Amino acid sequence: MSKTVADFLLERLRAWGISRIYGYPGDGINGIMGALNRADNNPELIHVRHEEMSAFMACAHTKFTGEVGVCLATSGPGAVHLLNGLYDAKMDHRLVVAIVGQQARSALGGHYQQEVDLTTLFKDVASEYVQLLTVPAQLPNLIDRAVRIAKDQRTVTCVIVPNDIQDEEAVEETPRAYGYVPGSLGYCAPNIVPGEEDLRRAAEVLNAGEKVAMLVGAGAFHAADEVLEVADLLGAGVAKALLGKAVVPDDLSFVTGAIGLLGTKPSWDLMMECDTLLMVGSSFPYSEFLPEWGQARGVQIDIDGRMVGIRYPMEVNLVGDSKKTLQALIPRLENKEDRSWREKIEKEVDRWWQVVEAQAMNDADPINPQRVFWELSSRMPDT
Repeated sequence: MSKTVADFLLERLRAWGISRIYGYPGDGINGIMGALNRADNNPELIHVRHEEMSAFMACAHTKFTGEVGVCLATSGPGAVHLLNGLYDAKMDHRLVVAIVGQQARSALGGHYQQEVDLTTLFKDVASEYVQLLTVPAQLPNLIDRAVRIAKDQRTVTCVIVPNDIQDEEAVEETPRAYGYVPGSLGYCAPNIVPGEEDLRRAAEVLNAGEKVAMLVGAGAFHAADEVLEVADLLGAGVAKALLGKAVVPDDLSFVTGAIGLLGTKPSWDLMMECDTLLMVGSSFPYSEFLPEWGQARGVQIDIDGRMVGIRYPMEVNLVGDSKKTLQALIPRLENKEDRSWREKIEKEVDRWWQVVEAQAMNDADPINPQRVFWELSSRMPDT
């Protein structure tokens, strides 16, 4: 049996290091399901109970692993069901590629059963890249660009594969001819660090502060050591946006925990009393939980220049990778000898944990759920 377009699609995903697909069968992707059956569990198909779950699980996959998450759904209503999970990925800047089926190319535009204009449907959630496969020779380029753009833009992309083309013979070598575009594997992330002058200005602001507060988000996951070093140098307290909950552990004396609607009192006090705010890798949206306008001088670090200066009127906006930017900033920071601010934060954090423990120990019938988590916390492994 010759290699089909669906077989080649899976081969291309394997070449990108993708070993798992979350999906639900349907007649719009029968060719891909057949290829998965022939693929000897590589990539592995996680057969979900509903298409919406496949998108959420692909999003969770990339959140926990940092790899590209891939979800698969059939045409029509199956594809529609992906949207909620894909928007979760888009809003959280996660790397997800959606592969969806479509009616036969010859039926498109004919008001065929369950025919949905999928390019239009996905043009917002996959705004950086959504394409319809129309001839086999397109496949390498479409898959390569979908994965590469998902990695580069930290977003959702989508490739729509009509069901009739899935069983056609694959074209593995793109013709070197007018109108054809070759594919190519691989992506090297750029080294994005702000310029010397911007780093100097940021250091001046942070060094001048007497009560420094840090707010870290998901963009600081790979920069935990640098976050802690900066916090130590500046005598700062560290609050965490929801997506940054796992950046630094809660049992550190100067970590105030979550901020926002489900935040802690120490995080609120930290923001309301600081004179300097350093945001790292976060687009935390609730400005009412940040310092009053004009109360604090601000420095923000984010890899996406579109996301800086939109939550708080920052004095210096550093566009760059959080880890590398902090590494470049650390030699310019002065170690604050006055630790009165840090000591105040630590006392508030300690008082907060006493309150949490007291709440966990309250009697309840049949059980106080907070007690369960309190007891488990000390028994669970660190990793």
